Amino acid sequence: MSDLIHVAILDDHQSIIDGYLYRLAKDPGIEVVATMHYGEELESVLAQHTIDALLLDIQVPTSEANTNPYPILYLIPKLVHVYPKLNILVISMHNQNSLIRAVMDAGASGYILKDDQSAIKTLPSLIRTVTGGGIYLSQHIYQQLRKREKDPSSPTLTVRQLEALSLCAAYPNASTADLARIMNIEGSTIRNLLSNIYIKLQVNTRAAAIAKARQMSLIAAETPPFDFEQTLPQA
Repeated sequence: MSDLIHVAILDDHQSIIDGYLYRLAKDPGIEVVATMHYGEELESVLAQHTIDALLLDIQVPTSEANTNPYPILYLIPKLVHVYPKLNILVISMHNQNSLIRAVMDAGASGYILKDDQSAIKTLPSLIRTVTGGGIYLSQHIYQQLRKREKDPSSPTLTVRQLEALSLCAAYPNASTADLARIMNIEGSTIRNLLSNIYIKLQVNTRAAAIAKARQMSLIAAETPPFDFEQTLPQA
């Protein structure tokens, strides 16, 4: 990915799009290359442009002629598979736990509520977080998901989550696509693993997750860094 972050926006309300454009125009390192109102425009835009971050409303009409909701949940895993460097940041008015969990499980990198003004005001920073391999959840959503943990004060990670986090620690410069290839899993699966790790450890970034896991002795202590290009396992 180049230093310039390329962004696309899909939302059926022009006023919402205008608000995002206003926020992002203040950051010279971010370029909005496409805006869309209908779901059927999305795949064509992604095929024509290199997109690093997609701001996505999950309830948009399919097309001008077909106002039925576009099947976003069905599409997200497909997009992550075809475009492994694409980071999807959902911005929605819906705050149901089951829907949020489904979106994150599908491979999204974050979920912001449209009425979360503090998050919207820092939109450029949040885009940098997710394109850097982190996730972002509105604080209200984060608290909702944390309540599902039996003991939030003492988080535990599954064997698979520990495997993923150990790889992140061993290859800190590896992309999400690299990690998926090493583990022989889909891009949406590795993103789901990482997002669950971040939620459990109450962090937003890969580096913070690694640091906290080491502090809690969940993974091995830090060792001298390796050269990423020389040490990354080959297919």
